[in-house]
Amino acid sequence: MSIPAADVQDAATRTGGGVLETRLTNLSRQDFARDIWARTPLLTRGRGDFTDLFSVDAVDELVSRRGLRTPFLRVAKDGATLPESSFTSPGGVGASIGDQLDDTALWRSFADGATLVLQALHRTWEPVADFSSRLGVELGHPVQANAYVTPPQSRGFDDHYDVHDVFVLQVSGTKRWIIHEPVHPDPLRDQPWTERRSDVAEAARREAHLDTVLTPGDVLYLPRGWLHAAEAQGAVSIHLTLGVHNWTRHALAEQLARSALQLLRDDPQMRSSLPLGSDEPGDDDLAMVRARLIAALAEADAAPQFHRARRRQARPAPLGPLAQLAAVNDLAPATHVRLRGALEARLEGRRLHSRVGWLDFPDEQLPLVASLLEGHVHAAGDLGTAFVDRLLRAGVLVPAGPPGP
Repeated sequence: MSIPAADVQDAATRTGGGVLETRLTNLSRQDFARDIWARTPLLTRGRGDFTDLFSVDAVDELVSRRGLRTPFLRVAKDGATLPESSFTSPGGVGASIGDQLDDTALWRSFADGATLVLQALHRTWEPVADFSSRLGVELGHPVQANAYVTPPQSRGFDDHYDVHDVFVLQVSGTKRWIIHEPVHPDPLRDQPWTERRSDVAEAARREAHLDTVLTPGDVLYLPRGWLHAAEAQGAVSIHLTLGVHNWTRHALAEQLARSALQLLRDDPQMRSSLPLGSDEPGDDDLAMVRARLIAALAEADAAPQFHRARRRQARPAPLGPLAQLAAVNDLAPATHVRLRGALEARLEGRRLHSRVGWLDFPDEQLPLVASLLEGHVHAAGDLGTAFVDRLLRAGVLVPAGPPGP
């Protein structure tokens, strides 16, 4: 038995649309998947105000008041990334390591035309973190977020392609985007554009597939591999880039191969040594190994490896230690709890796997676990306070308000 946790997409289906449909495109998830996903760029105008996610004030707070360290920021100008030493310094007493952002140095670089790239906002800015997590669950692919803050008439990066899909959300100002077709469709994560600089430069001289200016509220979707360059227009431009780190068939093949190799560990012939004095494997050995590997691939189950890899690609929803301790100490039959968000929880047999580890359960508790994985809020008394106490302490359950009507 393998039961996955209910996710945001299930809720979106029940309520008529998740963030993909309501905030990023005019398409249903089904239409986006059929016509757009991993195929072609999509420009959607006027999706609304994104300043609830990020803003000018958010930039200033992160740069000047949060004590951010590298690598949470990059600085780029005229297609080149500036050295970290040019915009970092010690933070004073108690923070003497010179890796904190230096707001004065950043101001000078920005005034001189450099682009500020605030990286990993899915870890440092709560509204973006929540939005990225919801989108990642809807898509079934992990999502990370950066913000690009570009002075007027400036370009941070030259024509290039990304090895992940992106949604570009224009927050403020305007930015011209020039899009060209791929020179290497669907690049893997270890196939960056820098391996094909000359091809990229040549393609960028051809007629553009799309040449447009994004204004606040516009969203641009680009599949991985599509070439792009962007330049701010007459005012400071801020845009969010939500990077979708695609799971590919190649990644699935990697997990299948790992599972097959694990099976071959139990084969005595595969553990035996090659002959002495051989510079390369003989034909007989190669044929035998190939045959055993093919047989193991046919028998292997990639799912456990695949799910473990998925769980490692993101973190569960934030957990406040003090609030969690209070929930444990104040636990009563009337306490309401729910499954922790973005846990990637899955019940396989009697074992619950998640991003916080695994737990085994007796048969009589399996229906309770399955009920939790449906995503509903429960009273502790209905589940059993000892059962709830165990899952609160493990970080699997979190306190929740009572369910709605």
